[in-house]
Amino acid sequence: MSSSHFETQAIRHQMSRSAQKEHSAPIYVTSSFLFDDAEDARALFAEEKEGNIYSRYSNPNNDEFIEKLCLLEGAETGIATASGMAAMFTSMAAFVSQGDHIVASRSVFGSTHQILTSLLPRWGVSHTYVDINAPMDQWEKAIRPSTKMIFLETPSNPALDIIDLEAICQLAKKHGVLVNVDNCFATPYLQNPIRLGADIVTHSATKFMDGQGRVLGGAILTSKKLFPEIKFMARHSGPSMSPFHGWLLSKSLETLPVRMDRHCDNAMELARSLQEADGVREVRYPFLPTHPGYEVAKKQMKKGGGLVTFELEGGIEQGRKFLDSLRMISLSANLGDTRTIATHPASTTHSKLTEAERQEVGITPGLVRVSAGLEHIDDIKNDILHALQASK
Repeated sequence: MSSSHFETQAIRHQMSRSAQKEHSAPIYVTSSFLFDDAEDARALFAEEKEGNIYSRYSNPNNDEFIEKLCLLEGAETGIATASGMAAMFTSMAAFVSQGDHIVASRSVFGSTHQILTSLLPRWGVSHTYVDINAPMDQWEKAIRPSTKMIFLETPSNPALDIIDLEAICQLAKKHGVLVNVDNCFATPYLQNPIRLGADIVTHSATKFMDGQGRVLGGAILTSKKLFPEIKFMARHSGPSMSPFHGWLLSKSLETLPVRMDRHCDNAMELARSLQEADGVREVRYPFLPTHPGYEVAKKQMKKGGGLVTFELEGGIEQGRKFLDSLRMISLSANLGDTRTIATHPASTTHSKLTEAERQEVGITPGLVRVSAGLEHIDDIKNDILHALQASK
């Protein structure tokens, strides 16, 4: 494709048309594929030629989805998974074995925390958490001879902390350590970690990529050098994406830039309004000048994203009253939907963390996370301001 514009690549990159000359890609709902002859089958299994064997390995719809993402992220290759958490686990497990070590930002999604603290230790893989806002010398001190990977989220979930990707990638390369970035909140439209030096980018495609709360999906994007380890792990552990979901997500990418612009604009205006609202102690949004990571966010992100978090003065009790007073906004653990969603992380997405662990990553009892949808901003603001008033 001659164009290098994100919007055009997201729309125009498609699999080859069939003899039917369809304008929109068909759905290949098939578990397996045929071989031309015995030699064709042998060569495909020996990986001497490319082609489809079995939908656990590859499928044209999932391939189209990943090829688009690679163009948009600046990656060489990748694989689609059944969920975002399948992508997180596979991207870590593919590179570690007994005795290895992972350095991770303390601010990670609740299920990612469980992978690091409960699942990987069963196989003798340890971890060290570092405050995402810590200076680089503290990150360097956490690296051991057995460290294989640095895993982080930026912006983080749910506190929206920011880390300097170029700086962390330079540090990792100095020590020969892989950098794995969960880019779910930013999407490739707003941020490209691989272009900033990261080795692996992971996504929960369930969120902004789908954008309408319809399907589960994930993605791992990387280089051709690293991909064989990921491919082997995924093929034989089987976190395969449904072809229907691959088709749907590939179509959803066509509108990602348009949707993200609106998500970001609504979130920015909502954040500014909340700064002036009674009953709100602190508002966090990466593109607010009051955000501690504002300068870094402006450097590595196109816009501030679709998430806003704020702290209610009345703590958990006011938080419950606030959520129960919302009239339009949805209460859900999801995010990245056309519909605005409010979540109380302490009692839902991060409830498995201890109180001390939540405090360490800024998840206070009164913290509310809002995923700004595509509704008119006045309706979003009015609903939140009404709930703030009603919850006093």
